[in-house]
Amino acid sequence: MNLGLEGRVAIITGSGRGIGAATARLLAMEGAKLVITDMDSEAALATAAALRADGFDAVGLASNVMHAEDAKAVAALAVTTYGRIDILVNNAAVVRDISLVKMAESDFDLVIGTTLKGAFNFCRAVLPHMYERRWGRIINLSSRSLFGNPGQTNHAAAKAGIVGFTRSLSLEQAKYGITVNAVAPGFVVTEGARALPNFEAIAKAAIEKTPVGFLGEPKDIGSVIAFLASEHSRYLTGTTIFVTGGRFSS
Repeated sequence: MNLGLEGRVAIITGSGRGIGAATARLLAMEGAKLVITDMDSEAALATAAALRADGFDAVGLASNVMHAEDAKAVAALAVTTYGRIDILVNNAAVVRDISLVKMAESDFDLVIGTTLKGAFNFCRAVLPHMYERRWGRIINLSSRSLFGNPGQTNHAAAKAGIVGFTRSLSLEQAKYGITVNAVAPGFVVTEGARALPNFEAIAKAAIEKTPVGFLGEPKDIGSVIAFLASEHSRYLTGTTIFVTGGRFSS
């Protein structure tokens, strides 16, 4: 399917690896120009370089999504380099899993701040540029874990918050030709997931609870994001799409 993304400019947070990097490549394959940003400077620059090596148009920049000035700097880079901003994917997130009574306040603040404040900062930075063309696509990454998982009160709260944030922002921005949607992945096999010391046990348990019988890959999430970034999704806003293989319970 031609998604009509030729010449569109997309910013993807947390796109040095995993779902963000896969999404960047899928958008690039559809003709979009990419701004890769990640807290890990080496990962951001490497992902952008890999895209350029394959003939795509991409630049990379390190940023901490919790800092408003960093969000403004990324938006400025997009405009300086490509002259516009059309698409924002708020993908950046961190995980600090532990039971609530053992959870440090800093772990709660970091998870909430990265997911929720990060989306807030980047939306504020890019929306004025979308207003100029009265067209925009904002896709926020939620998670199946918004329904709750043991040891993830911070993560579940952040991802549930994204759903409310998305719904409210969609109502504000529709009149400007800007749609705002969320994607809620299930268990996805990323580099980070594979690095977990108990990955095999976690993956086995997840498969048993996933009706389709296999785990998702980053491209499975990226494909849905690419659709939401396109003109084909023009009548869809304020919605959360669950990409979980049919799994909803913990």
